[in-house]
Amino acid sequence: MKRAYYSNKIQDFLLEPESSILGKLTANHSNRTLEELQINAWKKQIDILKDQLKAFNGKIYFEFSIPRMGKRVDNIVIINDVAFIIEFKVGDGGYEKHAIDQVIDYTIDLKNFHEGSHHIKLIPILVATNAVNYTETITDTISYKTAAKSNQYNISKTLKDFINPKNQPIDIAYWENSIYKPTPTIIEAAQALYKGHNVQEITRSDSGTINLSRTADCINFIIEKSKSNKIKSICFVTGVPGAGKTLAGLNIAVERMKADEDEHAVFLSGNGPLVDVLREALTRDEVITAKESGKKITKKEAAIKANAFIQNIHHFRDDNLLSNKAPIEKVVVFDEAQRAWTKNQVSSFMKRKKGVEDFNMSEPEFLIDVMNRHSEWCTIVCLIGGGQEINTGEAGLGEWIDSLNNHFPDWDIHYSNLILENNNYIKSEESKEWLIEKGICETELHLAVSVRSFRSEKLSLFIHELLNVQIEESKNIYLEIKESYPIVITRNLDKAKQWLRKKAKGSERIGLISSSGARRLRPLGIDVKNEISAPNWFLNNNQDIRSSYFLEEVATEFDIQGLEIDWACVAWGGNFYMNNTDWKYQSFKGTKWQNINKEIDKEYLKNTYRVLLTRARQGMVLFVPESSDIDYTRPKDFYDKTFEYLKKIGITEIE
Repeated sequence: MKRAYYSNKIQDFLLEPESSILGKLTANHSNRTLEELQINAWKKQIDILKDQLKAFNGKIYFEFSIPRMGKRVDNIVIINDVAFIIEFKVGDGGYEKHAIDQVIDYTIDLKNFHEGSHHIKLIPILVATNAVNYTETITDTISYKTAAKSNQYNISKTLKDFINPKNQPIDIAYWENSIYKPTPTIIEAAQALYKGHNVQEITRSDSGTINLSRTADCINFIIEKSKSNKIKSICFVTGVPGAGKTLAGLNIAVERMKADEDEHAVFLSGNGPLVDVLREALTRDEVITAKESGKKITKKEAAIKANAFIQNIHHFRDDNLLSNKAPIEKVVVFDEAQRAWTKNQVSSFMKRKKGVEDFNMSEPEFLIDVMNRHSEWCTIVCLIGGGQEINTGEAGLGEWIDSLNNHFPDWDIHYSNLILENNNYIKSEESKEWLIEKGICETELHLAVSVRSFRSEKLSLFIHELLNVQIEESKNIYLEIKESYPIVITRNLDKAKQWLRKKAKGSERIGLISSSGARRLRPLGIDVKNEISAPNWFLNNNQDIRSSYFLEEVATEFDIQGLEIDWACVAWGGNFYMNNTDWKYQSFKGTKWQNINKEIDKEYLKNTYRVLLTRARQGMVLFVPESSDIDYTRPKDFYDKTFEYLKKIGITEIE
């Protein structure tokens, strides 16, 4: 795929007429409505670069694609041992922070996801054409604490500051043809799919991994088979934390909408914060995209469209309580289906909130029953995260299997091989045996590799061993991942925050997260009972005090499950602490801690920490507080042994 609108050797670019360069740029530019504004910007860039690049040999690119971000960087110039990532702000008289972050983001994206850029020197440069001369510290630029700054007259000098003629030149042919393997956040992915990009453009497809494309192909085949043979089918898509289950679901919903509008494919999630964040992200992006295209759309109009694409599962449930007719949807994707409620939980809710006295179905049974109203065919796609049930009354995969066994024996069932191999999914041997006899095993329905933590695909395994107190296994995995995925520990919250701020570059998102049961972190300024606005926390920029960047508001497992940030501080609470050789489980009621004795509630709490410890894409700091001599709710036992255990595994303490 051609990544740039225009590319040429620098010396040939200098000789090529402006009209020819503009013609090539215009031919590749899809947006005609901004043509005059864009052409004027290109004319200025061409004029400046022709003047400033006379002394150099190498290659130049205009409008180089950064697919994960859905953006294009103005210029990339490769000279000797350096690739310069250049963003122009034509007419600007100052070096604005948002522009600095923008060019750093482009640079980091290439460094992380473009194979040819992994091991070369990439330098971000912000060119504000009318700004004053400004010399930035070279070490700060190389480490991406900031970008090099230039005006239209001193680009040449800025380039020379970073070029070392003694170093091995970049292999430009190899760089150009290198694979781009992005791992977008779910927010970025949703925006890209919504705009019409396909999943292959925005995700990695390394050989040896069961990637999203193969999973999509498998589900599409099952849907088409169901349609042709007039049968009802259900697919259980599983995966490790961060493997892209939600992305797989969004992709299927989009693909089926394109394949046949009459299927009315819909993406449903019971995760309120996820729904709110994705809807708001799509709404904001739609408004911005329309503005850039010279069109006008109100935020309200954009929101109506986004809300139709992503819906809350509880609204779907409630709508179908009012009618016994088959729903319009033939293909339904249920995100985080393991969080659907047990019969007792939904019965209690219906009685208290809906005035329905005799409701006697679990949520999985009711949702299947709704789709079973179709006279011919339908397909349910359940996205299941094993070991991620975190709330009272969440049924897990077992309830879906039991519902099919007891009430819907004629449905075709397709499941991944991991469901039988891993006890995180189904605990009942009887249910496993029934599934083996009745279902069809599909290896493509398990997403085996985490793409959230692109720096270390073994993070989820490390957290699994850590939570299961497998010390030697945890030690060995930590040694493998610690260079590519930094994990550190501290007992000082200020140090933890400093570490995050130092690690994050450009607009990489940092945040403070903790268990909703960690109530006695409040004396330290971490109040888990204070509800956040998830869209503000996840989407607002680093100038907004409500955003995650300010490290003031804490997100709990309920806010962040299904989402992710780049760098996290996980604040460890007294509700889950190491007691000699195993974990101690507690909840805080009134003025004191109470032991958690039910195994299911212990499992929920352990899964809470599993969720928290797998939210960061690039690294995390674990904050284990000191005890208090005057506060009986924060004794040494609750913290010291946890800290010692994490240190024993090998996790490095911040000095």
